[in-house]
Amino acid sequence: MSFPTKDDLIRIYRRRARRYDLTSNLYYLIGARVRAYRKMVVKTLGLCPEDTVVEIGCGTGLNFPLLQKEIGPRGKIIGVDLTDAMLEKARRRVSDEESINVELINIDAASFLFPTGIDGIISTFAITLIPEYDEIIRRGCEALSPGKRWVVLDIKMPSNRLSFLAPLLAPIIKPFGGTLEMAERRPWESIDKYMKHTSFAELYMGIIYIAAGERGEECC
Repeated sequence: MSFPTKDDLIRIYRRRARRYDLTSNLYYLIGARVRAYRKMVVKTLGLCPEDTVVEIGCGTGLNFPLLQKEIGPRGKIIGVDLTDAMLEKARRRVSDEESINVELINIDAASFLFPTGIDGIISTFAITLIPEYDEIIRRGCEALSPGKRWVVLDIKMPSNRLSFLAPLLAPIIKPFGGTLEMAERRPWESIDKYMKHTSFAELYMGIIYIAAGERGEECC
């Protein structure tokens, strides 16, 4: 199987950082309602004012305004990303939106130490890129307060009657470091394994999904 290394991903996203926001929106041209999906994921978190939320693979901070709307000026966002150039774009976004309370951390998500007692974890179009996704979801579950949620928005191989279209997915995800082999990963199964009251919804012909779970009194 062919997987880019973490150094490969850093190089890819350093090149893409400058125009990432624009190019990610180009998915609208093929019918993927990416911003609407992001809004759905943030709502699924069920955040409250003054909550602290962690975003794994925050990139340029596209989700920050949506998250801030839920947690208010006294809440906090912790944005984690592998690539310095993407975080620099996120930093500029934060400086433009003075009401956003964000801590940005440049680290491999596999090495990130979640603070305890957090109120939500989100990852959009990122965790499938990370080989250690199962361990990250497990540790995130342990860090959540009971009743709080882990929510993932990402891509997958379609498993419905449109599965024959899977090869068409390759040129769509390749510019962002994705491969068909990566799309075979199943982070939602990790959500099911470690979380309670889980849910799974397919979007965009089964190519995109939202998976969510709630921390029980004890994490599995």
